[in-house]
Amino acid sequence: MVTAIVGANWGDEGKGKITDMLGEQSDIIVRFQGGSNAGHTIINDYGKFALHLLPSGVFYDHTTSIIGNGVALNIPYLFREINAIVEKGVPKPKILVSDRAQILMPYHIAFDEYEEERLGKKSFGSTKSGIAPFYSDKYAKIGIQVSELFDEEILKEKISRICEQKNVLLEHFYHKPPLDEKELLDTLRGYRDMVAPYVCDVSAYLRKAIAEGKNILLEGQLGSLKDPDHGIYPMVTSSSTLAAYGAIGAGIPPYEIKRIVTVVKAYSSAVGAGEFVSEILDEQEADELRRRGGDGGEYGATTGRPRRMGWFDAVASRYGCQIQGATEAVLTVLDCLGYLKEIPVCVGYEIDGKVEKDFPVTAKLAKAKPVYETLPGWECDISGITEYDELPMNCRKYVEFIEKELGVPVTMVSNGPKRSDIIYRRK
Repeated sequence: MVTAIVGANWGDEGKGKITDMLGEQSDIIVRFQGGSNAGHTIINDYGKFALHLLPSGVFYDHTTSIIGNGVALNIPYLFREINAIVEKGVPKPKILVSDRAQILMPYHIAFDEYEEERLGKKSFGSTKSGIAPFYSDKYAKIGIQVSELFDEEILKEKISRICEQKNVLLEHFYHKPPLDEKELLDTLRGYRDMVAPYVCDVSAYLRKAIAEGKNILLEGQLGSLKDPDHGIYPMVTSSSTLAAYGAIGAGIPPYEIKRIVTVVKAYSSAVGAGEFVSEILDEQEADELRRRGGDGGEYGATTGRPRRMGWFDAVASRYGCQIQGATEAVLTVLDCLGYLKEIPVCVGYEIDGKVEKDFPVTAKLAKAKPVYETLPGWECDISGITEYDELPMNCRKYVEFIEKELGVPVTMVSNGPKRSDIIYRRK
């Protein structure tokens, strides 16, 4: 069976832990989009890890981890990440890389930095990982596919075309040093040597695995609201964050995805710019939740930036589940709210004097004001509880209120950072 695990909101929902858990029952785990621009934090018996390119199931010796064709493949970053986990005692993971994946180049990172510098205060809050320039090149058809590393003539011709175009921009628009063709060719030859043992026709591999009845997990990055089509455009990422794209980014038929697990936070958080209706504007109040949230506080796994904090947004989360096609939801970081006497939940947006329950386009979102319903808190520590019925009544009421607002069954509740800190509501 094929399962997709995705985020409902702005990213940072705690997908890493849930992917790690689902990985235990999986034979193959596939990253299907994005690059090293976002991270998944995982705590297990080996320690604490922030993974960026590697799928979050690399800690199991029975799984094969795949970098799908939809990924922005930063080759040296991938191998640094593999070496970093091996150095901490993790068995070397079994990795396959799609021959159709495209390569994120050093000049993509440079262009990302140059553009953010040029935009100044109007910047998009990029992680400067090269993601937007990479996907721009992919769709402009001047990207470099992994398979092309093994044909020297194709590589030389492509590099010549890339330098011709990029150097005009570098010289006349950004006023930066030009690219050197020989240096780029040497870089790509080095990449070829690194990745050659792992290259595979991933689509064919997965079709065979599906025919054999293997359990396959598709792992998405970020969340629904960062999707370039259905998110808070233009403050979005550059690849689709939706489960539907999992079929494209892995190379399998869409009808094979039978289960879509959508991860939702018990409150809201976001890194970077963009509309955020339920944001807590009182900095002291926001910092209190940030300090208590996640594991060691709410800070970006890639950038280290403090996350913007907000109350649970039922409008955005319901939309996030709908656009993902969620078959079930997982509620995370519930334990972090135990200090609150009352918990506001955003149940609607007031736009031009009218209360809306449906998530609007960005232009309308900018005018939205949150409409809150306040629920009683449970005012105690719930960590260590493993049975749903043992949670305080107000805690259960909070979960059930969210479930009703989402319109999707909440099958699991996470109440701590470790893999074992999970409450199963429905098997």
